[in-house]
Amino acid sequence: MREVSLRIDRYLVNTRITPNQLTYLMTVCGVLAAPALLVPGITGAVLGVVAVQLYLLLDCVDGEVARWKKQYSLGGVYLDRVGAYLTDAAVLVGLGLRAADVWGTGRIDWLWAFLGTLAALGAILIKAETDLVGVARHQTGKEPVKESASEPRSSGMALARRAAGALKFHRLILGIEASLLILVLAIVDASRGDLFFTRLGTAVLAGIALVQTLLHLVSILASSRLK
Repeated sequence: MREVSLRIDRYLVNTRITPNQLTYLMTVCGVLAAPALLVPGITGAVLGVVAVQLYLLLDCVDGEVARWKKQYSLGGVYLDRVGAYLTDAAVLVGLGLRAADVWGTGRIDWLWAFLGTLAALGAILIKAETDLVGVARHQTGKEPVKESASEPRSSGMALARRAAGALKFHRLILGIEASLLILVLAIVDASRGDLFFTRLGTAVLAGIALVQTLLHLVSILASSRLK
């Protein structure tokens, strides 16, 4: 995406468009993934991927334009984080509503909408757990955490963390990866004529989000980040 964004930057750096305006647009594109996924069939899944890819593109562009124009701000960093939170949540909520078949002819099964929302909550909490380390250190007058402090003090916990990092299963609840998974599930479901795999994927992502939220919290508490 960097190769694409750098080609777009040249048309923006000499305009009056600000990096924060691009960040607002980035967030809108990410949030639009939720209603896009409500469109039945493969079409909705493709629209969801397009929305998230536009989010990713603009996520590259806003930072590059900010560096070129030297328009840095804490507000811009904050808005970028908000956009990331909202996009991850929008994709997973959209998946849950898609699995619930809200536009179907039968009864809406709100269980799947609940599981999608649960996955979205987990994705947000994982990001919040990381961000709150900085908040806790700031409020107690400590310096920002160093990279070495993130290593768990327990050898067993460190091994578990490396194993999880190698498998990268936790990335499935991030908006970009989740949207691609949803497209694959939609293609398989289209061949079956039902929502079996979309619903299975919703349940699996909800489970991953819950487990990852707990493990991530334990990992932070077992490290030196709060020392």
